[in-house]
Amino acid sequence: MKLEEDLFYKKHTICCKGSIIDLTRPKVMGIINLTPDSFYAGSRQKETSKTIAQIEEMIALGATFIDIGAVSTRPGADMLDEDEEKSRLEPVLSEISKHLPDALISLDTFRSSIAMWAVEKYGISIINDVSGGNLDDDMFETIARLDVPYILMHMRGTPKTMTKESAYNNITREIILDLTTKSNQLQKSGVKDIILDPGIGFAKNINQNFELLHRLDEFYVTGLPLLIGLSRKSLVHKTLGCTPEDALNGTTVLNTLALSKGASILRVHDVKEAAETILMYQAAKQVG
Repeated sequence: MKLEEDLFYKKHTICCKGSIIDLTRPKVMGIINLTPDSFYAGSRQKETSKTIAQIEEMIALGATFIDIGAVSTRPGADMLDEDEEKSRLEPVLSEISKHLPDALISLDTFRSSIAMWAVEKYGISIINDVSGGNLDDDMFETIARLDVPYILMHMRGTPKTMTKESAYNNITREIILDLTTKSNQLQKSGVKDIILDPGIGFAKNINQNFELLHRLDEFYVTGLPLLIGLSRKSLVHKTLGCTPEDALNGTTVLNTLALSKGASILRVHDVKEAAETILMYQAAKQVG
């Protein structure tokens, strides 16, 4: 047993739709983008029927969760208004509720009103808030009322402004402190299941992203599971000097490193490769 496992309690389960999900074996979260301007063109979907087919394929390939977002959060993106976000989501969520009622769907939104609507009307399982509650003062109270798992991500500013918000004295400690303060607030409000996301690529430059990844094991002090989203991001394709379309191999390398540092969930565009990465990592770890 590792020393940190003796010193700190770590939560290894979350409850989704009445089922206990064991995170001692890392899980895959597949990404579905309902946006026309996502940084990775291969993740964009416009037709509802194709979106449902893609979700079915991701689940068959090993995704435990599917994360659906209708607002682009790439650097420099403008904020989409609430009505447009809902109009993009509604046909897909409606079809999922009819044809994939048991799917564990995570909704990528920073709006408490959208979170409330999606959970109450369509049975969404998880809320994934890239702003960590910063863009909607009602989000934490709403999550407590909804009683669903909450992905608490670190970000400064907005997608439009975040590239100018990357000044830190000690990035890992500052992010741990921010997420710990917020998770304590959530727990006091009655939120039972919190997943932390250090927000790779959000208000961090490439060197800072690599430092966070290198020091990811320090998040063990929080006692909460970690979600890591590295898939085809700029720290991969800019380091390799390629496009996001050619960044799968680099993503797999960094996902493996994230697993070795304690990641519980990999949020990815490429489910098959991520599931195989987890399988190979677990096999090697058992022998060791």
